Amino acid sequence: MQPIKQTGLKRFYYATKYSLQGIRAAWREEPAFRYEVAALPIVIPAAFWLAESGLQLALLISCCIFVLTFEIVNSALEAVVDRWGPEYHELAGRAKDMGSAAVFMMLNMTWIVWACVAWDNGYLDVIRASL
Repeated sequence: MQPIKQTGLKRFYYATKYSLQGIRAAWREEPAFRYEVAALPIVIPAAFWLAESGLQLALLISCCIFVLTFEIVNSALEAVVDRWGPEYHELAGRAKDMGSAAVFMMLNMTWIVWACVAWDNGYLDVIRASL
């Protein structure tokens, strides 16, 4: 017998509940996630200072949120691979490496976006002139 799927507000409630459980699990079990969250009180105010438009602000903050998102997906992938079995397998190692690479690429995209916004707003010229 198939379980009855929730609909409407009840579905929204349970989806939110499970999402928050996932965020709590990432916080509790993943040091990298905690480090990235710890950076938010610094980078979010910096984004408001650096951005000169709403679009720039959205780009800067979105990159930070994407890093957290990719970290959660990577952690989920690692948990599934670890659950499957403790023995080494080339495909398991490849999956974990690719998940880590996705986080790495997102981190690189983040600093590139931040540097481009800083350059576009003339902040890099100010730094260069002071050297």
